[in-house]
Amino acid sequence: MPIQKVDKIWMDGTLVDWDDAKIHVLTHTLHYGSGVFEGVRAYATADGPAVFRLTDHIRRLFDSAAMLMIEVPFSVEQIVEAVKETVRVNNVEACYIRPLIYLGYGEMGLNPLPCQVNVSVAVWPWGTYLGEEGIRHGVRMKVSSWRRQDPNIIPPAAKVTGLYVNSSLAKVEALKSGYDEAILLNPQGYVSECTGENIFVVKGGRIITPPLAAGALDGITRDSVWTIARDLGYEVVEENLLRSDLYIADEAFLTGTAAEVVPIRSVDDRLIGEPGEMTRKIQETYFAAIRGEVEAYKGWLEYVRV
Repeated sequence: MPIQKVDKIWMDGTLVDWDDAKIHVLTHTLHYGSGVFEGVRAYATADGPAVFRLTDHIRRLFDSAAMLMIEVPFSVEQIVEAVKETVRVNNVEACYIRPLIYLGYGEMGLNPLPCQVNVSVAVWPWGTYLGEEGIRHGVRMKVSSWRRQDPNIIPPAAKVTGLYVNSSLAKVEALKSGYDEAILLNPQGYVSECTGENIFVVKGGRIITPPLAAGALDGITRDSVWTIARDLGYEVVEENLLRSDLYIADEAFLTGTAAEVVPIRSVDDRLIGEPGEMTRKIQETYFAAIRGEVEAYKGWLEYVRV
């Protein structure tokens, strides 16, 4: 999906023109993938643009950096304000937000510790990741031939830039095979997550999602949907899932900041069908929450305007 250009990008404490937001070709992270990032969204509300669970996202960004032993030269509070400032200065009502911590120019080699640490925040208008048709009627999924990495190879709990080569391989395989998205299994054969989303299955009246130990990211949207589902009176549990559990699900859906809440229509050509009642209720509540229309969840919104 093409990026829609806006005016400014925040780089190391300074707002620079979009076209001037450049890095050197010998930037360390460009060569070794040793950066961390977040995907965040701001939504239009009756009280102006609001970023959904912004501080939670930035805390996770810093957690990712800590796992890579990257010392960030800013505080969580400074990056939270940088996000708000970048949304504000670009005068966008709704947008996708990409904070990035990367190792800059000046050192080369596999020891990243001496490297300069840089931080940037970019925002741009971006529609739903898997398309409006997917939101309404569900997406076609494929269990990938690529496995999610073992946690003792690269920690899947961290949003590491280089780690997403694994996701890209699975995504391309799925698209070239005629599917919308891929599901990855972990090295033990259990369902882990999708290329950039967590997965939920409804079976026998329960909502089941893989545990974090299966390689699933501790998703902010995953946590939000868990809360919403329980508040709606549904039972939500973490359990290991086999690919065969996906084939016989009563309902299934995926969650993520970019994708939001998307029903799953089929897995490996096993039809699950149109979105079910539980999926629809969760989806409707989530979309109302991000627009500031549910009083109980207004604490998830951080407003941009001063």
